Amino acid sequence: MSRGPKLPPKAVLLVSIAAVSTASILIRMSSAHPLAIAAYRMIISTLILAPFLILSGEPHGLRDLDRNVLLKLIGAGFFLALHFATWISSLSLTSVTSSVIFVHLDPVFVAFISHFILGERITRRMLLGIITAVSGASLIALEDIGLGEGNLQGDLLSLIGALMLGLYILSGRRLRQSLDLLTYVVPVYGTAATILTAGCLIAGVPFTYQSREYILFTAIALVPMIFGHTLYNWALRYLKASIVSTSLLGEPVGASILAFLLLGEKPTPVMLLGALITLIGIYICIRSS
Repeated sequence: MSRGPKLPPKAVLLVSIAAVSTASILIRMSSAHPLAIAAYRMIISTLILAPFLILSGEPHGLRDLDRNVLLKLIGAGFFLALHFATWISSLSLTSVTSSVIFVHLDPVFVAFISHFILGERITRRMLLGIITAVSGASLIALEDIGLGEGNLQGDLLSLIGALMLGLYILSGRRLRQSLDLLTYVVPVYGTAATILTAGCLIAGVPFTYQSREYILFTAIALVPMIFGHTLYNWALRYLKASIVSTSLLGEPVGASILAFLLLGEKPTPVMLLGALITLIGIYICIRSS
């Protein structure tokens, strides 16, 4: 007889959304290179979670995984690394609101990839959601053009981050059905950490910083990564994917509020309208999937 969760899944989900909402703010507070921030985020997250995997006795199970599963884990880690590299870079070029809205267009990419590669049908309702989301995002992009070329470059990087996030979600979707949480996230996070560290070394990115930066790196790993991404991965086991995905729309709202309160960023009325239209479109996409 299967046992239920020890913690209420919906409460855990709320905690995870609140935690994820702090990511863009903590990243903005750091003066380190975006690639270094991404690398340290994944290195520290892996170092925190790896001991729990070892204590659970599951590392022995990793050696029993077939080559196909291991390659999929590496692939998921590769896409996660590219997601963080591009999205974190976008935050130094555009506003928090624009960045988090664009990066949450991943359901649109998932719908297209699922249709053209996996052969899944795009319903009329899903198409409506895609058109709505793209319309809202275009409104934000047009507003950002008036704010400078850098803002548009940031939007593009965030959009690439959304594509990478969509590929990460698709590559990991079936893996989570057969692997427990730690057996999935530790290899994936470790792969992402390795790729990002290699990227820093190849690009000559500084990897040594003052103690303040290491405190921020640890906070970024602990709060939005461990209590954010990892907890909502846990919640996926007990809640419908549509509920978890829809709840993630709380991140752009939370991040924008925190950016206004802590960073003094005030979105223009056009950006707010575009953000609202985009969120409605993403919501329609998620609910129709």
